[in-house]
Amino acid sequence: MAKFMIEASYTAEGLKGLLKDKASGRRESIAKATESLGGKLEALYYCLGEQDVVVIVDLPDIAAVTAMCVTVGATGLVRPKTRQLLSVEETDKALAKSPTYRPPGR
Repeated sequence: MAKFMIEASYTAEGLKGLLKDKASGRRESIAKATESLGGKLEALYYCLGEQDVVVIVDLPDIAAVTAMCVTVGATGLVRPKTRQLLSVEETDKALAKSPTYRPPGR
């Protein structure tokens, strides 16, 4: 499983839907969508600022999170942005690798 953070902002119509469904209704919908892709909703937080909601999900792969975000974004009610998250162990594993690289102009 891979872990992803999805930040999203609602459109005006999306906010109307949130008022109707309530935050708990949206959490249930997101959990079901995640489970339908073989994953699990880990956390969901509403926030103030540029983004309205932050979701942490475990999904099988990048194709699953892409399917989720394209489906959500295609409604026109939510604008998702996705980031893959790395654990400390995954980051240490990546840092242990030494790719051959030439910086620009050198």
